[in-house]
Amino acid sequence: MDLSVFFQPINFSEYIQELPQSAIGKLIQIFDNPNQFPNCEGVQLALIGVKEGRQSINNHACANGPDVIRKKLYALYQGDFNLKMVDLGNIKAGYEIKDTYFALTSVVEQLIKNNIIPIVIGGGQDLTYPMYRAYEKLEQIINLVAIDPRFDFNSELSEINSQSYLDKIILHQPCYLFNYSNIGYQTYLVDQSTLNLLQKLFFDAYRLGWVRSNIEEVEPIVRNADMLSVDISAIRFADAPATAFTSPNGFNGEDVCQMMRYAGLSEKLSSIGIFEYNPQLDTHEQTAYLIAEMIWCFIDGFYSRKHDLPSPNSSSHVKYRVSLENNKYEIVFYKSNKTDRWWMDVPYPNQSPKSKYERHHLVPCSYNDYQLACNEEMPDKWWQTFQKLI
Repeated sequence: MDLSVFFQPINFSEYIQELPQSAIGKLIQIFDNPNQFPNCEGVQLALIGVKEGRQSINNHACANGPDVIRKKLYALYQGDFNLKMVDLGNIKAGYEIKDTYFALTSVVEQLIKNNIIPIVIGGGQDLTYPMYRAYEKLEQIINLVAIDPRFDFNSELSEINSQSYLDKIILHQPCYLFNYSNIGYQTYLVDQSTLNLLQKLFFDAYRLGWVRSNIEEVEPIVRNADMLSVDISAIRFADAPATAFTSPNGFNGEDVCQMMRYAGLSEKLSSIGIFEYNPQLDTHEQTAYLIAEMIWCFIDGFYSRKHDLPSPNSSSHVKYRVSLENNKYEIVFYKSNKTDRWWMDVPYPNQSPKSKYERHHLVPCSYNDYQLACNEEMPDKWWQTFQKLI
């Protein structure tokens, strides 16, 4: 597929010329020549702007966000890694919203197929839906993690928008969503009935206060994600004012950068989107600067991956067995000797040697989950996964 038909080049030539030689803008391929689309051979990361805000509730100007963000990102210095990244430019907004969705789905599908992680910036969080559709094209059942103060679920709306994309994903047939996790919801911003629905579906949600007090527990949650969707309104106004639904409460800049590094460290994660940035509401481009730092932390995590997934009979992991409820359940834990990271092995029906859920039975967890099991308490992650597998 010729991806160039979906993109518009960007014109930052003069800005890039003034950057230091070790700045990111000097080190990556950039689609700035309409007659020369970047060669993606050997590329590992691809930056994609989407100038689409028609379905972002009260925040349409988020369509103008990508270029402001990339200008801040270009000025950051490369870390201790060999950056193999391309900026493909901005996806053209279609005549209708479905045209933009089709373009984004096609681009994300093609990049993932070529082992390139798309980093999508700009536009409303409704763009999570066409990114999800890319996995449908790949026939891959996935885990979706959203950093979001709300559950974007509204079954009363017939059209998809930034506040209803989640029910479109959950209700979409065929369903390729195995698990959904929300990180940082604020109780006074969510409908209790929606929280109850997520629990019935064995999805998981983590309150803002709990996450901020247990930030290290976010690592296994994000490590289990194939796709990460970030709503900028999850960050408090003091650190990120540039969105229509910002709040006095939320994550601070350090919190969200730490979570982005966790995402980069995950060998499973294959796409990421950062949405709802509205440059018209920004103060001295502070939010754009923070998003650039978030992307930098993701990149740094990506180049720090340890490739320590457990494998049968591997000597690089310690295996622990814990019995619960008078041997009714046995939980097998794996601990990496390289990183001290933990996993739980959840049994699943062996009806075929290639079960469609095969890649979901090994669940990232923490040492706290192991301690719970040793104290005769069933870890929530294990039980929720078990219920979806049986």
